[in-house]
Amino acid sequence: MSTKNTYFLLVFLQFFSLISCGQTNTANNNSKAIKTTEVSSKEILTGSQQTELYLPILKQKNIAIVANQTSVIFKKNKYTHIVDSLLQLNISIKKVFSPEHGFRGKADAAELVDDGVDKKTGVPIISLYGKNKKPTAEQLKGIDLVVFDIQDVGVRFYTYISTLHYIMEACAENNIPVLVLDRPNPNAHYVDGPTLKMEHKSFVGMHPIPLVYGMTIGEYAKMINGENWLKNNVKCNLTVIPLKNYTHQIPYHLPIRPSPNLPNDQSINLYPSLGFFEGTIINAGRGTENQFQQYGAPFFPKSDFSYTPQPNFGSKSPKHQNKLCYGVNLKEIEKLSSVNIEYLVDAYNKTPKTEKFFGATFTVHAGNLELEQQLKNGLTAEEIHNSWKPAIEKFKKIRAKYLIYE
Repeated sequence: MSTKNTYFLLVFLQFFSLISCGQTNTANNNSKAIKTTEVSSKEILTGSQQTELYLPILKQKNIAIVANQTSVIFKKNKYTHIVDSLLQLNISIKKVFSPEHGFRGKADAAELVDDGVDKKTGVPIISLYGKNKKPTAEQLKGIDLVVFDIQDVGVRFYTYISTLHYIMEACAENNIPVLVLDRPNPNAHYVDGPTLKMEHKSFVGMHPIPLVYGMTIGEYAKMINGENWLKNNVKCNLTVIPLKNYTHQIPYHLPIRPSPNLPNDQSINLYPSLGFFEGTIINAGRGTENQFQQYGAPFFPKSDFSYTPQPNFGSKSPKHQNKLCYGVNLKEIEKLSSVNIEYLVDAYNKTPKTEKFFGATFTVHAGNLELEQQLKNGLTAEEIHNSWKPAIEKFKKIRAKYLIYE
């Protein structure tokens, strides 16, 4: 077969791998067909890179795009923001919806982000982490299609999947299709952690899933739709542009930090295990250059490792600011393939009873009341970890219905 014919065959196969809601079995078969082609050993291609698959869908439509600093199209050693690229291709982008941390990704965690205008393009920016977290009917007026293109890290309390939920829900209610450009999940190689109970639902956990769910953002969107998690069981008209040459077990390096306090691969890998500290009195590296790669507090026993949190990019007021903290350095440990609850048990045991260990948000980060009680009752890390297993196995059966990749 000629090179030219091979190229057109691959484009043909890619086109029919578009994953739509309500087509789970067909979608999975198409995904497998792509992976057996001769390009299977090449580099991973994100959904956004495969412009030939989605530009025809965007043309002659008024587009809104959910994007931040990670929403880029890679080309060799360069990349261009997807908003810039699509405008250059004469796609009519009417507005940008920005998630937590803002369109350029510079806001602190939990810091409200205002609406505005992108200085480079003049496109209006509507914050989904300010006055409202769900687009209103007025904000969606005149929009024909919403594109979602954000790099996720595969952890329940990382709020981009909550933004995805509200985008899908608002679009379903207003009869607007959603197009998800899929991206790799750097924590997709395992499923682990406590499962959320719906009485503890919040924006840092909206669905009954384990802390680490092992799915890409595209697969997750299919699950939101298929499990009827949208309000009033509405269905989103969903299409996913799948990744090429990807499996859940392939390591993926994020060239752009997905949020201010996840600066590198190590922090992203440790985030599920150290993120619990967000709901405690313990500092997890915020206010240093090793965010989510260490933990400590001034009242820990003195040790060889110490650090002093200072205000910096991504953390204007870190816990224990300007105080010497003793703690544990995890910067050089090997990659984790499970949630390591030993760090939380260790920190709890090192905290004097005169200190209030648990903060107001610990329950919503854990997703249940059990974890706090287990720590108070003196359970070991192994006992806590074993208690998660039944719910994880139940979730895996649900998850399997929506997987696009092996």
